[in-house]
Amino acid sequence: MSPARLRLNPVACGGHGLCADLLPEMISLDEWGYPVVDDRDVPADLLAPARRAVNACPTLALALARQAIDAPPRRASRPYPTWQEGRP
Repeated sequence: MSPARLRLNPVACGGHGLCADLLPEMISLDEWGYPVVDDRDVPADLLAPARRAVNACPTLALALARQAIDAPPRRASRPYPTWQEGRP
């Protein structure tokens, strides 16, 4: 099984704190009550509580992301050409 990490969308987060209550081993709250997520892989024994925390998030701001073990790094791409392209 590939490693999994918790991902937080800070824009979507409402600071309810349910995730930190359900997974205090990997999520703490800052001074304003918003979650601070540990950036390491979720250990196997914490996968079930991590899934519960993700499912309990009322704003869907928390996700459990699987990572390919030997995947090359992703490069940012430009979806549209810039105005300079194609000019003499």
